[in-house]
Amino acid sequence: MTNVLPTYPRSNLEFTHGKDCHLYDRNGDEYLDFGSGIAVNSLGYSHQYLNKKLLEQSERLWHVSNIYQISEQERLAERLCKISFADYVFLCNSGTEAVEASIKIARKYYYETIKSKTKNQIISFDGSFHGRTLGSLAAGGPSKLEPFNTEVSGFRFLDFGNLEKVKETVCKDTAAILIEPIQGEGGIIEASLEFIKDLRKLCNENDMLLIFDEVQCGVGRTGKMFAHQWLDVVPDIMTIAKAIGNGFPLGACLTSEKVGSTMDFGSHGSTFGGNPLASAVGNAVLDIMLEENFLDNVEKISTELFSGLTKIKHEFPDVIELIRGKGLMIGMKCKIKNTDFVEKARINKLLTVKASDNVVRLLPPLILSSKECKEGLAKIRSTCEMF
Repeated sequence: MTNVLPTYPRSNLEFTHGKDCHLYDRNGDEYLDFGSGIAVNSLGYSHQYLNKKLLEQSERLWHVSNIYQISEQERLAERLCKISFADYVFLCNSGTEAVEASIKIARKYYYETIKSKTKNQIISFDGSFHGRTLGSLAAGGPSKLEPFNTEVSGFRFLDFGNLEKVKETVCKDTAAILIEPIQGEGGIIEASLEFIKDLRKLCNENDMLLIFDEVQCGVGRTGKMFAHQWLDVVPDIMTIAKAIGNGFPLGACLTSEKVGSTMDFGSHGSTFGGNPLASAVGNAVLDIMLEENFLDNVEKISTELFSGLTKIKHEFPDVIELIRGKGLMIGMKCKIKNTDFVEKARINKLLTVKASDNVVRLLPPLILSSKECKEGLAKIRSTCEMF
């Protein structure tokens, strides 16, 4: 028996260490990781520069309260604003926390600017995943709240991509639209350019805020720093996490000046958010990702991976139905059970992640080399041969 709360269906695998795109179990067996801790380990494992920066900061200062100045936090916030639409950043410890912050910020904006106590409704979409706290769960649909015997008011849940339904639902009490530009847990499903542009237009016309949840699809995963940059549509609020900490607990909620300026002293906070250690890691991640050609290389290796996967799909039409995604955020929709594919891939020493819509997610580290790409394709092909 374990004393760990059974909230995850854990396999018997235990990894003791990792290097670049590979993990090693307690028997010394090597696995190619195409899951990256579910899009977290963007720079792989045991990255020398990240380790160096973490160690340097750990020898100076781990934690200090946010009632004091934290230079690493200030630097990280400034850099995130410089590479995005944002003017303000709230640093926290996870994607769920970032989403909770975005909901509070959107609602407080209207409470402060038009003194409304009713303009608090958030529209979100089928197939979305925004976290596991009660507020973020509510944004993922009412069925997710059912086991907890509670209701969280102020959320409307609609079909992904159905603009007419959104138009029918919008009312004077709608505060924001919350959407993942590319759904992760939903099965690697991209919102169309037209849909996103129409949502932006709808928000502008009806005095609503547009929130992009880029916890999984952001921070280099698609070949641009943020997924919405492919769409040329600017949000009012954006959430990020996962890749920005490369495994160290770090999340962020980014806002425009107009929206963020309504958050005053005591309106939100986080004991550990933006601590010196986490901020140093976030800055180190940006140091690497902002290097010349880093994101170009993500696009380049993505093209190679998509090309190889398309060939495998044609070879095994009874196993793989289609390939979709962007950059190194790829979904294989299966004709066999996706859980069976994940299991057999593991036998072939390849780590993948399941998603809804019978999809297997491929989320390798963004440092994936051509050699490792070929290794992964060979393992996927041999997995297909097992069916």
